[in-house]
Amino acid sequence: MTVTVPGPRLLETQDAATYSEWFASLAEPTRVRLLHAVATAGRSMTVGELTELLGISQSTCSHHVRKLADVGFLLLHKEGTATRVTVNPNCCTGLPHAADVVMGVLEARPCCPTDVPADVLVRQLEPGDWAAVRRIYGEGIATGDATFETEVPSRKSLDAKWLPDHRWIAEVDGSVAGWAAATPVSARDCYAGVAETSVYVGTDSRGRGVGKALLRQQVMAADEAGLWTLQTSIFPENRASLALHHSAGFRTLGVRERIAQHHGVWRDTVFLERRTTN
Repeated sequence: MTVTVPGPRLLETQDAATYSEWFASLAEPTRVRLLHAVATAGRSMTVGELTELLGISQSTCSHHVRKLADVGFLLLHKEGTATRVTVNPNCCTGLPHAADVVMGVLEARPCCPTDVPADVLVRQLEPGDWAAVRRIYGEGIATGDATFETEVPSRKSLDAKWLPDHRWIAEVDGSVAGWAAATPVSARDCYAGVAETSVYVGTDSRGRGVGKALLRQQVMAADEAGLWTLQTSIFPENRASLALHHSAGFRTLGVRERIAQHHGVWRDTVFLERRTTN
């Protein structure tokens, strides 16, 4: 079967022009500081107040206020002889929305990887696989960029936390080459369809599509079982894992800065999420 991958969808010309105008208006540090000052003030401010706060001349302040008002970021109204400035509440959602559109965050996400190698067999984890699973876990720990764990968890602890129907083994030539598993994020009923995922590939099997095959099975099984959200945290340095998860419809929600220490060093993680396609 031939899979046709659609090409990129171009942003409409009018939308591109509008967003360009918005972003251009912020291409000046003083203007960004001014908008931030008004947005965080919690009240209207006069041009005189902004002039004093920013330490600039009144003519310069009035110029920047007018530029921001022209694109709709600020609203102006007269109160006697003073001009009072407030932030346009619509821009608080409109500007982030524009950034999301331009960066493709709102585009339809792929279901899962399609170019999976034919020689990788993915099946359910069996009792005899635990030794290989823990060995591969250890190989991941050894990279320094796979997990905050510094020691391989026991079989008992892994068995207790992993969802029984979402434990997958990848085989190549009859040998265990990798594994994937999902863990509930909460015991509360309202989060019953939310799970945290892990994918590990053995040292000798990396770069041949094992992770792709595992993740494909993982997300397809999750969709079928009614898990509506899969989430994972990945070190920014692990670029291969980030790319792999993006290929399966995960999107980056943000970077959790200095979230925990790893061997005494504060590390960041990229937080990703995939919503069901159903």
